Amino acid sequence: MSKIAASHILVEQEHQVQDLIKKLESGESFEKLAADHSSCPSGKRGGALGEFGRGMMVKPFEDAAFGLEVGKVSGPVKTQFGFHLIKRTK
Repeated sequence: MSKIAASHILVEQEHQVQDLIKKLESGESFEKLAADHSSCPSGKRGGALGEFGRGMMVKPFEDAAFGLEVGKVSGPVKTQFGFHLIKRTK
């Protein structure tokens, strides 16, 4: 089974994720935004989640992460945890 690696930023509200997208588009670093805004403990590591395979993450998150090209960032992904921006790193 192939594994990928990704980072994410997790926030509670959709308006927060839209604000983060604007900041990314203006050139702010994904890792810094994760450290400053993510409610997930991974934020301290710039949002890094490490490697994972299929079946290890909730389905909407997994589908979005596996659908990204390396280095690309997803649009908002809603799960039971909140709203994610996902950056595929490997």
